[in-house]
Amino acid sequence: MALNKIVLFYGFTEVPDPEAVRLWQRAVCEKLGLKGRILISKDGINATVGGDIRDLKQYLKTTREYAGFKNVDVKWSDGTGEDFPRLSVKAREEIVSFGAPGELKVDENGVVGGGTHLKPEELHELVAAKESSGEEVVFFDGRNAFEAQIGKFRNAVVPDVATTHDFIAELDSGKYDDLKDKPVVTYCTGGVRCEVLSSLMVNRGFKEVYQMDGGIVRYGETFKDKGLWEGSLYVFDKRMHMEFSEEAKEIGHCIRCSSPSNKFENCSNPSCRYLNLYCADCASEPATLQCPQGCTA
Repeated sequence: MALNKIVLFYGFTEVPDPEAVRLWQRAVCEKLGLKGRILISKDGINATVGGDIRDLKQYLKTTREYAGFKNVDVKWSDGTGEDFPRLSVKAREEIVSFGAPGELKVDENGVVGGGTHLKPEELHELVAAKESSGEEVVFFDGRNAFEAQIGKFRNAVVPDVATTHDFIAELDSGKYDDLKDKPVVTYCTGGVRCEVLSSLMVNRGFKEVYQMDGGIVRYGETFKDKGLWEGSLYVFDKRMHMEFSEEAKEIGHCIRCSSPSNKFENCSNPSCRYLNLYCADCASEPATLQCPQGCTA
């Protein structure tokens, strides 16, 4: 019987010919019958792919034959290729769209000048050490703000960003200048966004920047819901969210009635582009599955 999984990984390295790598990645996935999303740029690869575990293992073995991708850190989760509508493999200017392709620097070892990587256990050690000396560690969410509605690190700063492209203006606004002398830990789903974000923060004068190695996924695998993470993790496929244990809190609330919810739904108005949180009752009727203040798009 087939066992289906999803793999999530990224690797920052110099890619001289992104288009050639794109064609190669598409050919490998098509041959193995895998679906998902893969982005290639001159700075590396970012991939989420689902399918039969045997095919995924072959895909990873083949991908690691490319010298720059040899040591990519792979995260596994439950799911299938059917969690993705199709296979999408694209070459882009950036593998994460911060809008700063000229600012990011990479070499064969990854991002140059980014934050210090912390494994989950090292994160707890840092928090304990700083607390013992009277300092507070600031958690800085590197995702789009709506993702934090259903899960985040306790007391985290959640920037007011709708897309990753908004982060540079947000950092340059001066809102977070008071954090530049504090220990700041950036985090995101699998680690790729905070790889770039931590570099952007260092470039803007943040003096002590760390990043969660392997992202929320790796932290959740290690500590489940018994650590500093609270809630569900938003994921960009048909699952929409995942939990690390049955003890996960529901920290989100229905946009209409404020009941606890971790389920994002599309508004029943076909011209509305917004995802919002709805409870099961409000999502069950088109009249209540709508933006309560009226749709704006």
